Amino acid sequence: MPRYSLFFFFFFLIAFTSVGQIEGPIRVSQNKRFFQNPDGSPFFWMADTAWELFHRTTKEEAIYYLETRAKQGFNVVQAVALAELDGLNTPNSNGDKPFHALDPFQFNEDYWKYVDEIIDLAGEKGIHIALLPTWGDKLYKNSWGSGPEIFNETNAYEFGRWIGKRYADRKNLVWVLGGDRNPRQGSKDVEIWNFMAKGITEARREDNPILMSFHPQPNRPAGSSTWFHQEEWLDFNMHQTGHCPNQPTYRIIAHDYHLHPIKPTLDGEPLYEEHPNCFNAKELGYSNPDDIRRIMYWNVFAGAAGQTYGCHAVWQMYTLDRDPINGPLKPWQISLDLPMANQMKHLKQLILSEAYFSRIPDYNIVLEQQQDDENFVIATRDESWSYVMVYFPTGKSVTLNLSDLSGDLKALWFDPRTGVSFGYSGDPIRRGINSVKPPSSGRGNDWVLVVSKL
Repeated sequence: MPRYSLFFFFFFLIAFTSVGQIEGPIRVSQNKRFFQNPDGSPFFWMADTAWELFHRTTKEEAIYYLETRAKQGFNVVQAVALAELDGLNTPNSNGDKPFHALDPFQFNEDYWKYVDEIIDLAGEKGIHIALLPTWGDKLYKNSWGSGPEIFNETNAYEFGRWIGKRYADRKNLVWVLGGDRNPRQGSKDVEIWNFMAKGITEARREDNPILMSFHPQPNRPAGSSTWFHQEEWLDFNMHQTGHCPNQPTYRIIAHDYHLHPIKPTLDGEPLYEEHPNCFNAKELGYSNPDDIRRIMYWNVFAGAAGQTYGCHAVWQMYTLDRDPINGPLKPWQISLDLPMANQMKHLKQLILSEAYFSRIPDYNIVLEQQQDDENFVIATRDESWSYVMVYFPTGKSVTLNLSDLSGDLKALWFDPRTGVSFGYSGDPIRRGINSVKPPSSGRGNDWVLVVSKL
């Protein structure tokens, strides 16, 4: 086995076969670009979308879900306390609703004890919960959602204080407001979210600072930063790049990457696996791993602090006895093992294999003028040029400017589909201008070139 493959093999064993105890909430790195663990080690956000986790699973199902995702390398799960799918009126799997009454709120302790239990189970398996206090339809329904619309400035603050205090001591939590809604012009939506954030922030413990973000609908060119970037409570930005396969998502990440103050940014809802493309399965079919993988590598190489994954059947915890939302193809238990759910870890593995906090995007490494299409080649590197990574989504040959690299260089190809790496063949990669041809080309033939100093 080549020495590069051996390196990644042993890295895989270390990274994904042992789950350590979570010592505290993740934090923003010193350079404000990424996340880190309390001990200062890198935390690469590798999330799954399980919006209905608290609402549509039994304890046994939740354990199975969390154990599966932990084995696959996921370290974050995004889930909603007041769930999307009629979360106020349809009981959870234990027969409980979140409230006994809504005006004023009378909390049903049995419901919230189950949320407590699942959060704690996730922590035991090394998983952080990105907790949405509510789905956005509880603030306004827009064109879909069952609501009812229950929040205003006063009770949003009260709810924020209550839920913030309840989970202020949790070590495996990240707060995410929003829930698939963008604030409307001329409304009080921004004020209501700010009041909820204020309530949560006031309940925060100084010795356990839980990060907070906002999950929007697709919005160009920015997501959460459009309304909240200057708010102190917004610790990092989140996008929903949407469920179409033909979007230049790197441009969206790049927008927030250049904002001030500097904050981490990531894609919190990309194209889901086995999701109808652009919600039009009849004409456009369903998503495929090639498109999902391309979006994820684009985002991270553009400077994202990690990446969220989603599966169309899993987010809604679909089973054959439930009404399907937008045509899921199979029950969620089977869908846990789809290709991209098992390929996500390769991206995490690759990024953590080199210097982490000093990584930056670099669009000048590729010399050709490029179109914003599926062939777009993107590069990331260390600030000191100790390494360069170049992602080729379709194996297109390009010319690379590696003039700032120095010393003896080593090069390898990394396969995003398998996580396997092997030595570079052809003319040696040298300092200066290099013409590079990947091992194969065409849709589904994506590769990463890794060049580093010996």
